[in-house]
Amino acid sequence: SPVPDERASISSVLFTPILPVDRIEGRYEWRDGPIRPPSLLLSKTGRGVLAPPKGRLMLHSVRPGWIEVITGVMFSGKSEELIRRVRRAVIARKRVQVFKSHLDDRYGGIYSVTTHDGISVEAQPVDSSAEIVRLIRPESEVIGIDEAQFLDPDIADVCTDLAGRGARVIVAGTDSDFRGEPFGPMPRLLCIAEVVDKLHAICVKCGNPACRNQRLIDGRPARYDSPTIMVGGGEGYEARCRHCHEVPRVDEDQTALL
Repeated sequence: SPVPDERASISSVLFTPILPVDRIEGRYEWRDGPIRPPSLLLSKTGRGVLAPPKGRLMLHSVRPGWIEVITGVMFSGKSEELIRRVRRAVIARKRVQVFKSHLDDRYGGIYSVTTHDGISVEAQPVDSSAEIVRLIRPESEVIGIDEAQFLDPDIADVCTDLAGRGARVIVAGTDSDFRGEPFGPMPRLLCIAEVVDKLHAICVKCGNPACRNQRLIDGRPARYDSPTIMVGGGEGYEARCRHCHEVPRVDEDQTALL
């Protein structure tokens, strides 16, 4: 039999999360099977090793507090997924707060997170990460933050602090700007999150998975030197794949005149 001192604790072994669901502290959950822990097997050396059973394993931390990031292009369903998780948390009787950048006043206005299809949940508009800290209620267990790309870099430290206090932090935001380059604090948020889901839309040009935000000004692709932040819906943006994505540079315009 395995040496007791060499048996690893199940809770200390990290398995790759698949898709986030509501956590059950100290337990493992399968999408396609019963809830049961991994089996303890013997290696050829006689030492005890943990082996995951068949099925897709998810880790549920013994201690509460983690960060989930939902990212991807516009029209990929980020806000819809954030709303879905928030609603499930409410059903589970968790104390929830939702915040969003005050720069996004589309659809339902600044006091709600609203999808392109009109689905919404109440939210508090903020203009900085410091304002989130000021508005957080001590009893809140689940914190939702939408359009995080518009917030300042300190939002990553705020999320880390909230998770350290035991909160489940759900962040949604576009990871790249209209140029296809990293957007605001999103790269760091992706690095510190336990769970990351990158969603894709459909390219309006070719029908392939879209991973770029195409900005249009007067129906034409916006130039590279256009302002980074310019909130818009279907009238100013399209979802496109990398091959159909267009970002003209100033020198390209000058060449066209020759």
